[in-house]
Amino acid sequence: MRRIIRRIFYVLFAAFIVGFTIWGYTLTKSDSSSASLQTITIGYQAGDPISVSKARGQLVKEMKKKGYRVVFKEFQNGAAEMEAMSSGTIDFARTGDTPPITSIASGNKVTIVATGSSKAKGSGIVVNKNSSIKSIKDLKGKKIAYTSNTSSQYMVLKVLKKAGLTTSDVKLVDMSQSAAAVAFAKGKIDAWANWDPYTSQAELKYNGKMIVNGSDVNVNNRDYLLSGKYAGNHKSATKLLIKYLAKDMTWANTHKSALITMMSKELKLSKAIVARQVNRRSFAMHAVGSSQVAEEQAIADLFYQQGIIKKNIDVSKDVLDLK
Repeated sequence: MRRIIRRIFYVLFAAFIVGFTIWGYTLTKSDSSSASLQTITIGYQAGDPISVSKARGQLVKEMKKKGYRVVFKEFQNGAAEMEAMSSGTIDFARTGDTPPITSIASGNKVTIVATGSSKAKGSGIVVNKNSSIKSIKDLKGKKIAYTSNTSSQYMVLKVLKKAGLTTSDVKLVDMSQSAAAVAFAKGKIDAWANWDPYTSQAELKYNGKMIVNGSDVNVNNRDYLLSGKYAGNHKSATKLLIKYLAKDMTWANTHKSALITMMSKELKLSKAIVARQVNRRSFAMHAVGSSQVAEEQAIADLFYQQGIIKKNIDVSKDVLDLK
C-alpha cells in the first residue's frame, strides 16, 4: 500500500515539475515578446480622443500586433504636455490648438502630425447662473480665470475683442483647471474660460452657464496630435497610430450611448456631464489640411500681436508630411 502511495506521489510530483517548467517557459517567452515591442508614449487629457482610445482598448491591441507597446500619460492641460514632450517624456501629445503655438515660439521642436474635430461648442466662458454677467460686455472689471498657453487664453482674447474690451479692462487670473474649479465653486472668480469636460462640470455641478462659446467667436479649440522628433523619424508607426485613432473616432461617433457609459466610468463623472460633453461635439483624426493650418496661424498672429509670444512663426513649416 505504501509502495502504491509512493508511486502516486512521484507521478504527481513529476507532473508538477513538468507543468511548472512549461509555465516558466511560457512566461519567459511572453516577457521576451513584450520586451521586443517598441514603446510609444502618448500624452492625453481627460475626455479627449486619446482618452477615448485608451478606455476602448482597441488601439493598444492593434498597435501591439504591429510591434508597438502603447503607454498613456495623463496631463491636466496641453501646456504641461508640451513641457513633457520637449523633455522627451512622451513621444506624442493630444492637445488643443494653442499649446503648439506657444511651444514652437519658445524654440521647441513641435511637429503637427494630425488633426481632429472642433470642440467649439464645449469651449467658452462660464459664469454662475445667478451672476450679474449676462453678456460678454458685462465682463468689464470682472475677474476671469484661464490657463496660460492653452486654448482658454486664446478664448479670452477673442471674447474680449468681440466685446470691445482689452485685457486692461478685466482682471485676468492664470490658474490650473483644478484650482479654478474650486475658485469657481466658491465664488472666488467671476468667470472661467475653459473647455469640456470642465465646462460641462461647471454647468451641471457648480450652477454655471456658458455666456459665450467658441462658435460665437470663431475659436474651434480643435484636437491636434503632436510630436517632437519622434513622428518624423518613425513615419510607419505614426501612420499606424493615426489609422487606429481614426477607427476609434469613427466608433465614438456611431456609438454615442456606449461612449457615454464607457467615458462616465473612465472619467468618474456622472453620465449627465459626459453626455453633455459628447453630444455637443464630434470625433475625428486625420491628416492636417490647409484650413487647420490657417486656424493655427491665426492664433500665432494674435499671440504675437498681443506680445504673448516674442517670435512671429510660420505654422506650415511644422506640419509633418506623411506621404
